[in-house]
Amino acid sequence: MSIVRDNTDPNRFEMDTEAGLAIADYRLNGFTMTIYHTEVPARLRGRGHGGRLVMGALSQARSKSYKIVPSCWFVREVMSASSKYDDLWADRSSK
Repeated sequence: MSIVRDNTDPNRFEMDTEAGLAIADYRLNGFTMTIYHTEVPARLRGRGHGGRLVMGALSQARSKSYKIVPSCWFVREVMSASSKYDDLWADRSSK
């Protein structure tokens, strides 16, 4: 199982994979987190690594009481796909 860690110095979530680092970059403004970029090593795309990265990031954000602005299309797609993330939306109209 892949572990997602919050690397607060560059403001990104990271997950080690067999092909390198998967990342989700974010900005914080108070208790609002904007996740604006995700990237998975090219040879692993389409295998679920991005979803695991984003779900891990959302879980950690929830534990810190952050609301999420998913400016990255992939994060928005993951959040929209499940009602379990409904409480995390910073702006419900962006759903």
